[in-house]
Amino acid sequence: MRRILVGVKRVVDYNVRIRVKPDASGVITEGVKMSVNPFDEIALEEALRIKERGAADEVVVASIGPADCQQQLRTCLAMGADRALHVQADGTVEPLVAARTLLELVKREQPFLVILGKQAIDDDNSQTGQMLAALWQRPQATFASKVELDGEKARVTREVDAGLETLEVDLPAVVTTDLRLNEPRYVKLPDIMKAKKKPLETLTLASLGVEQRQRLVLSRFEPPAQRQKGIRVQDAAELVAALKSKGLL
Repeated sequence: MRRILVGVKRVVDYNVRIRVKPDASGVITEGVKMSVNPFDEIALEEALRIKERGAADEVVVASIGPADCQQQLRTCLAMGADRALHVQADGTVEPLVAARTLLELVKREQPFLVILGKQAIDDDNSQTGQMLAALWQRPQATFASKVELDGEKARVTREVDAGLETLEVDLPAVVTTDLRLNEPRYVKLPDIMKAKKKPLETLTLASLGVEQRQRLVLSRFEPPAQRQKGIRVQDAAELVAALKSKGLL
C-alpha cells in the first residue's frame, strides 16, 4: 500500500493574540482556541490531493502531545485523512524528540512520502523535517511551493531569493510545505460526523522507545516592545537629522 504520513502539531490559533503569563514563564494557553498548525494543514491538504489523483492509497496523520491533541486529529480526519496516530506526550516536545518519534512511526507505517509543515507557528524552529530526513537517511525537499510525483521520484519547486528552485528526489523522502503550495479545504459538518468513526490510535513515547529529553531550557518570555509612534518630516535634511539623533546614521 502506498501510504503518506503527515505530521501535525496543536498550536494556539493564528487568529488569537498571544499573551505572556504574568510570571514570564510562558504564554497563556488556558481558555485559548487551539488549532492545527497552519503549515501542517497545508501538508495534509497536499497529501489528500495526491491521494485523490490516485498516487497514494492512504493518508495517515500523526501528532505528538497531550490528550487534547485528539481534537486536532479529528479535524484532520474530517478533512479526509484515513487514520490518525496520537503519541501521548506532556510537556515540551523538542524538534529532535519529535523527529525521533516520527522516525519510529515511519518504521511502523512504511510510508513512501512524509509531509510536514515547514515550521510550527508557536516556536518557529523549522527543524523537525530536516532532522527526520537525517535520521531516516532519506532525501529531503524543504519549503515546497509545488510537489509533483513521477513514479519513484518527486519533483519539488521551492522559492529562493533568486527565484524558483526545482529539486528532484528519490522516494521515500521528506517534504516540508510552504504557504503557497495550496489552500486547505473547508471542513463540512457531515465530514466532522464521519470523522468520529475513523480510527484514532493512541501510543506513548515509551512504547516507541523514545526518551523525552529536554535539551533547551526556556528561561523567560517577553512580549515584543510596543511600536513607537512615527514622525513626519518636511524634507530630506530633517530626515537625516532625525536619523542622526536616533543614532541610526
